Amino acid sequence: MTVMPDQRQQTWTINELSREFDITPRSIRFYEAEGLLAPARDGQKRIYARKDRVRLKLILRGKRLGFSLAETRELFELYDESNGNNDRQLSVMIRKVRERQAALQQQLVDLRIVQEELRNAEERCWNSMSDTGQQRLRQELDN
Repeated sequence: MTVMPDQRQQTWTINELSREFDITPRSIRFYEAEGLLAPARDGQKRIYARKDRVRLKLILRGKRLGFSLAETRELFELYDESNGNNDRQLSVMIRKVRERQAALQQQLVDLRIVQEELRNAEERCWNSMSDTGQQRLRQELDN
């Protein structure tokens, strides 16, 4: 269950973020170890600022879209280096989106081919089966 954050809130604990984004604290620590998040510390306690929260949201969105952590890191680095002009970051993002779309399109084509091969294989099996075998299998499949 996703918990809506208080818009006035300025910092979050690891448990608050894990509840909000429905991920484990271990996942958040992993992203920190990978250099994608950089929370402040109060002793052993991690204190996540708005920037960390936004980055976590972007990491999860990128993951959902099929981007690797290396690609996400590259986009973060471009943003950090941008000095207010995000054209380079946005250009890289557009290229990555197009690459991902092309890969997904090819996967759709490949899936359609596999589906057709499976339909043909099933049809050949049905055609090779005796009438009795077909009746028995239809009964089993209907249950």
